[in-house]
Amino acid sequence: MADATTSSITIDAAPEAVMAVIADFEAYPEWADQVKTVEVVEPGKSRAERVKFSMDAGPIKDSYTLDYDWAADDRSVSWVLVKGQIQKAQTGSYTLDSASAAGPTTVTYSLAVDLNIPMIGMLRRKAEKVIIDTALKGLKRRVERG
Repeated sequence: MADATTSSITIDAAPEAVMAVIADFEAYPEWADQVKTVEVVEPGKSRAERVKFSMDAGPIKDSYTLDYDWAADDRSVSWVLVKGQIQKAQTGSYTLDSASAAGPTTVTYSLAVDLNIPMIGMLRRKAEKVIIDTALKGLKRRVERG
């Protein structure tokens, strides 16, 4: 698996408000620009455990399924690829850090993707960075909008 690309953003909200938006998969097409459709395949007891996505990130278009692992303290979530069309591996995580329960919250997004098609490492990392930065800005807008 390739090295992960990581970026952070500060959101003016409590960690639970941020995590609620992250966990609301059905709403992703409204704020995550690359995500076109979402289907929760396995709802889990409190949060989705398996989710199918279709995305269009310019040169990368894919339909893929991820398995999610939610931290007990509700301050992080990680995922791994179960199935993809052009992806052969994906790992990622959101980690939330806040000095107080009321926020603000620093969200760190980490992502590593391996494709079934050859791609120079530098281009892969640039694509990951665009995906991460777009997702973090969309998440910030969505959470702060309320």
